[in-house]
Amino acid sequence: MEDQFTLSEKDFQEEKRKKVMKPLLWFGMASIVMLFAGFTSAVIVRKGDGQWLQYELPSMFLVSSIIAVISSILIFGALMAAKKNNQQLLKTFLWLTLAAGLAFVYSQFAGFGQLVDNEIFLTGPSSNPSGSFVYIIAGLHLLHLAGGIIALGIVIFNAMKGRYNSENLLGLQVCSAYWHFMGAMWIYLYVFFRMII
Repeated sequence: MEDQFTLSEKDFQEEKRKKVMKPLLWFGMASIVMLFAGFTSAVIVRKGDGQWLQYELPSMFLVSSIIAVISSILIFGALMAAKKNNQQLLKTFLWLTLAAGLAFVYSQFAGFGQLVDNEIFLTGPSSNPSGSFVYIIAGLHLLHLAGGIIALGIVIFNAMKGRYNSENLLGLQVCSAYWHFMGAMWIYLYVFFRMII
């Protein structure tokens, strides 16, 4: 009888967690959208004030965009593998997604290096708001992506323990949704930069 009560309590806690996690995710993503909408609006307003430096975006930012699309495909593959209870394929896709995420981070820093090589600086007497905004906005995106990489690490840990299958997908689904969101956010920012810079 006690075991049944404990199991029921466990099921109750699991259901409670399911009801809380997805709304929290949507609330967090809505907040991030508002943050970046505010920054991109500030860019448009500041450009209208004049003294706006025009320059070529680093080619590594295009590489970042390609990596973002690939990593989205990879985590989608992980979710499909979990739905089919293919544990080995799930783990493979998750590790590849992590590798793509780290490659994205590297490409971003390489892009910052290209900006510096072209004498586009964040601050200082040689800086211009058009360059500063790119550093700040891309840096903020990286900061939010760091949360996604940490979440992905937790998902990989759980996957290695065999915790995801067709009956238990919540953690993987939440991480996947956030990962797709961060990839889409970067694509939006890249297109925005291309149009405004």
